[in-house]
This record gives sequence, structure tokens and C-alpha cells, in this order.
Amino acid sequence: MTGRQVSRPLQKLPGCHTILGGFLFLLAVLLCAAIANAAQAPAAPVEEKGEADVLVARAVVAYEEKQYEDALAALQEALQLDAENVDAHYYTGLVRAAMGQPEQAIEAFEKARALHPTDDAIQFQLGLVYFSLGKYDQAQPLLESVFARDPKLNGLGYYVGFMRYRNKDYQGALRAFRAGASTDLNIQQLTLFYTGLALGILGLPERAAREIGEALKLQPASPLTGPAERLQQSIATARERERPLRLSLRVGGFWDDNVSVIPQSSPDPLVQLLRDQKHTSPGWLGALRADYSFLRIGALVATATYSVFTTQNNDINKFSIVDNLGGLGATYRGAWESPFGVLPYQAALQYTYDYLTLGGDEFVTRHTVSPFFTLIEGERNLTSLQLQYQHKRYALSPNPIQAEKRDGSNFMAGFLHVIRLGGDKHLLKFGYQADWDLIQGSDFTYFGSRVLAGGQYTFPWEKPFGNLRLTYDFDVHFRNYRNVNTTLPVLSPNTTARQDTEYTHVLRLIYPLTGNVPSLTDKIPGTLSVSADFQTTVAKSKLEVFTFNRNVASLSLIWSY
Repeated sequence: MTGRQVSRPLQKLPGCHTILGGFLFLLAVLLCAAIANAAQAPAAPVEEKGEADVLVARAVVAYEEKQYEDALAALQEALQLDAENVDAHYYTGLVRAAMGQPEQAIEAFEKARALHPTDDAIQFQLGLVYFSLGKYDQAQPLLESVFARDPKLNGLGYYVGFMRYRNKDYQGALRAFRAGASTDLNIQQLTLFYTGLALGILGLPERAAREIGEALKLQPASPLTGPAERLQQSIATARERERPLRLSLRVGGFWDDNVSVIPQSSPDPLVQLLRDQKHTSPGWLGALRADYSFLRIGALVATATYSVFTTQNNDINKFSIVDNLGGLGATYRGAWESPFGVLPYQAALQYTYDYLTLGGDEFVTRHTVSPFFTLIEGERNLTSLQLQYQHKRYALSPNPIQAEKRDGSNFMAGFLHVIRLGGDKHLLKFGYQADWDLIQGSDFTYFGSRVLAGGQYTFPWEKPFGNLRLTYDFDVHFRNYRNVNTTLPVLSPNTTARQDTEYTHVLRLIYPLTGNVPSLTDKIPGTLSVSADFQTTVAKSKLEVFTFNRNVASLSLIWSY
């Protein structure tokens, strides 16, 4: 007996035959039995199996007519005759489920599965009973197995998607919701509702609102209408409440052991001269940044930016810097319907102009244009592609030498990949950048490549050290200059082309005061944190005057709003 089907509405735990199908099946079994008797092939076990099949056929008809007690009695009698009748166990499971006896239904389906482990109908119905009991760990592998072979099975996409959503596999949930199909309006509405929830979590509020709106249109008076309307309103309110103005303020102190970037000791006369200069100093630092979103059109946001950053060296003031930066940017958030699911992305274009002074005097001005594109590949992966063009102009020296002029352009292209763990509490990242400095002066034109790596770890502690974070960033920059240097080394100019390798390590410990020290932060809007930073730079060059070590330690208070 092989009439099992799995195409009926899932939430009702239905049988697998229509009433007409049951009668036709019963007639077919009776006809087969008559033919067998006429052929005089009546071995006792065969007769018992034939009788068991007849009883199962009668049970199917009774089941379709919702005469569950009669169906169960026939199935039990069939199993007495043939204990290994797969269909008898299968329909016993259906009848038990229809009678509100899920545990007995599971027992019957498990017996059927033991006899026929690869039968999709058995796995499907067993998975549904486990699902109805909230035993998702048992239900998911069964339903996932069927889904892999028949994703369009009526309603199955919703059940698989719901369990993936519950496990925070939001991309997987969206793939299941998109692939599935259902003739049941309740299942269709639930699918749209959870699709909206998943899109909202993935950072796509506009698309989330559209899906929830479709769910409301499908059944305006269903029990889901109230929660869906509240969710839609909360999304709209959140968008309205997004602050157009964001501020960040940082103040602190530092110690720098090589403010003037004195080279490492060597026999070079210029190096010996430079090493006589004072190069260590304490100081203080400050930074202010403001971003104002002045235009919003759907997923497109335009922002104006201003920031100022300063370091003031107490002992060597001529190397104190002040950098003022202003800019405009536009960001668009969307989603790509890929074969791997819905992948959120962000595309942006930014222009900035900054004016940097050194010791109070103009040092350099820069115009920078930076397009970038970020793709979120699932819950754990994020990749950002970036291009950059920068034009820079340095203040003129009293006696400029053409080969030493540093005015010109820099072109950069690169990527950064981030692995996100523990809900972004822990991060791993790596990337690569290639840059070209096309400068007026032949001494400073180079091709460079930069390798980046790093990570973040959030300690699993509660107050008073909740959300304490440790970050580490590393990059190595290789610079190959295209021409021999016209002035260096001083004893033999025009003989050596400069080649640099610069290693930078940045270690940072961030302690959030907000949430850990309520007495300090209850009356302060935004967030407050303390950051302890240590940066070390090791530069090696074929021209010894550019070989140096530098270490900077700082302690800062950071306020963000």
C-alpha cells in the first residue's frame, strides 16, 4: 500500500487521501484480493497481509469522514495481522494527531519511519507533530530534509523559515519564506509577517514595512492584524525618531616618545644631526565630530559632516597639529535578491575637505572623494569595497626643490572583510589596499600596498565591567618609490630608490561608563566611555633617515550622542 501524499494544508495535520481516493483505493484492494483467491495463491502470511491492507483502506475512508474511533479500530486490527505494515503505522499517526494525541502520534510515526526511513510523507507528518509540541530541535532536521527535496510543499517553507528565524538564521529564514508556497491564508500571512521581522533585524526597515503591509492586506481582520499594525507603527516611529544630529566628543592626555619622528641611530650624518633634537613629550588631545542628516528620501540619506582634531605637545609645540574637516555624503541602503538569499547592502559617496596646521602654520590641505559599497553576507560576514581619490597641496617652503614637491594626487582601492560573532560582540577582520601617490616631485612618487588585520573581543562580565571591549588593529604598508632619490643619502645622492615597510599596531581597551556607573551617567544624555590606547609604529627604509620607531600611549574620555 503506497498511497501516502503530503500536499494537504499543514497546520491541520491532514490525511493523505480524499474521500473519493479512499473509496477507489478500497475497491482496488478488494479487486486484488478477489483475483488472488481466483488464482488460488492463498499462503497464510499473504492472506493476512491482504486482509491488513483492506483494513487500512477502510480506515482511510473513516479517517476522511472524521470517524476517528472507527479508523483507529481498523488500523489496530490491521497491525495485529501485519505488525510491519508501514501504512497502518502512518495512518495511525494521522488519526492520533487528529484526535489530539500528539505523543501517541509520534510513537506511530516513529515506527513507520523505522520501517521506511526515507519516506518524505512520514518525515513530514512526524516533523509537524514535533513542531506542534514546540519540540523544534526534533522537528527541524525532519522538515529541513523534506524541504531540501520539495520546497514548494504546501506550507513547508513557513515552518522551516520559522525555525530558522528562531535560531537567528535570518538569511536562511528569508530563503525558506521565499522558496515556500501555501494555499492557506493564515500560513501566507504568517510568512509575510516573519519575513518583515527578519528584514527589520537585517537593517532594512523600508522593506520590512512593505512586507508587513502586505500581511495586513491579505487578511485585514485576522488575529495577526493587531500585532502587525503595532509592528508597522513601531518601524515608522523608529524612522521618525532617528536623530538627524549625531555628536561625538573626545578629550584626553597622551605620552609620545617620538613626536618629531627622529630616525633610528645610524652612521648617516643627517641621521646623527636629527637625533640631537628633542623628541619626547606629554600632551593633550581633543576631537569633536558632528554629523547632520539634512535629507531623507526613502532609503537615501544625505549628511553633512564637520570635525576638528588636535594634539598639543607640551614640550615640542611646533609639532602640535589641528585638523579641521568638513564634508558631504550620501548613503543608500538596499537589498540584493541573490541566489543565496536577501543580502542587505549600503552604497555611499562622500566628499571631504580638510585643512591641517602644524605648530599653528598651514601644513597641508586635502580634497578627498570616497565611494564605497558594503555587502552584508549573512549574519556573520560583511565585506566593504572602497575607492578613494585625494588631491593634496602642501604649504610652500622658502626654497622649494622640484623633486621634493609633495603636491599631487593619491589613488586607493581596497576591501575589508569582517567576521561578526556573538551579535557583533566579537569581530575578526582582514583586508587589503593598493595606493598610488602621483606627486609633482619625483622623490615622493610611489606605489604602495597595505595589508590590514584586527579584531574585537567583548569580555563576558557583568557590572561593573559590562561590555568591556578589547580591540586590536594591525597594518603593514609597503611603499616602493619609482625614482632614485635626488638628495638622499647625503653622501651619495641619486643612487638609491627609497623602499619603505611600515608596521602599525593599535591596542585599545574601551570601558563603557554608561550602564556600569549609573551615578555618573544617569543625567548625561548619550553614552560615556573611557578609552586606553597604545599605538606603536615601526618603519624600515632603504634610506636610513626614514627608519624610525614611535610609541604613543593615551587615555581619553569619550561622549557620544
